[in-house]
Amino acid sequence: MAVPTAPAAGAPSAGGTMRHITYAEALNEALREEMRRDPTVFVMGEDVAVWGGGGVFGVTRGLVEEFGPERVRDTPISEEAIAAVAIGAALTGSRPVAEIMYVDFMGLAMEPITNQAAKLRYMFGGKAKVPVVIRAQEGAGRGNAAQHSQSLEAWFCHIPGLKVVTPSTPYDAKGLLKAAIRDDNPVIFLEHKVLYGTRGPVPEGEYTVPLGVADVKREGRHVTVVGIHTMVHKALQAAEQLAAEGIELEVIDPRTLVPLDEEAIVNSVRKTGRLIVSHEAYRNAGYGAEIVSRVVEAAFDYLDAPPQRVCARDVPVPYAAPLEQAALPQVADLVATARALARKEL
Repeated sequence: MAVPTAPAAGAPSAGGTMRHITYAEALNEALREEMRRDPTVFVMGEDVAVWGGGGVFGVTRGLVEEFGPERVRDTPISEEAIAAVAIGAALTGSRPVAEIMYVDFMGLAMEPITNQAAKLRYMFGGKAKVPVVIRAQEGAGRGNAAQHSQSLEAWFCHIPGLKVVTPSTPYDAKGLLKAAIRDDNPVIFLEHKVLYGTRGPVPEGEYTVPLGVADVKREGRHVTVVGIHTMVHKALQAAEQLAAEGIELEVIDPRTLVPLDEEAIVNSVRKTGRLIVSHEAYRNAGYGAEIVSRVVEAAFDYLDAPPQRVCARDVPVPYAAPLEQAALPQVADLVATARALARKEL
């Protein structure tokens, strides 16, 4: 998978040496730095401390050795308990970062997340703060089958009071996680399992990436492509292929879905006149439909063709590798869709 070779174009500058580290290592650095900076930050979740060197994907590796079992807590296998305890801790002065092993299991934790965390600041007139981050990994591509491969970001975007973050690069993953931990609102922080091993440039110095600011990963003139998670990288690959045909894609990574940087997307569409939204989530009622709706409302007169969605098929994610790939949106799908759009009055 192609990964951008520079930090996000719109990101704040950071001092220090630029290194190439993995997405998982960038998340680990963010947790470590925030735990050193603020003693109220602690980590909790299934197997985050002892088993397997820091969870299934190693994001919490080495933290218990530095901070001890009081601040890196293994929990029972109960997603509802993990979420509820983290939310309670946030309400009483801590800044917990709770890990749910797979986003597919967050259905078990939806009551405390959607009925408590999302609503308490509103119900207490802003006097209550809920500075909790709930991390989970989502997405397909590793043969984890139907119950461990979904992209469910739209669930959380639907609920007022929750912020939703979807980083696609190591640079953004670190900067966004640090910003999320410092936020006084509940943040659903969704990582993609295929991205954990990908590498990218991350400076050693202190930096954050603000929530609600999209990034233009590649500028172009003919078609705007808004990608989420892996679809950012697939869009960049599609852009490389189409550049040889004289078709220029502008690739935008929203980075956070709530708050959404609607202005950045609309401004791009006003330039290109064409829009593709792409994500691994199911097409039906996916967040791409929300982005399309907002663009149509704000920039209908600038559109030269109907907006398109390039998303996963509306089927449970298959286990067999060929079927899994067939169910997911691929580079070829983006290329074909963008080519058809661009050739209308190119």
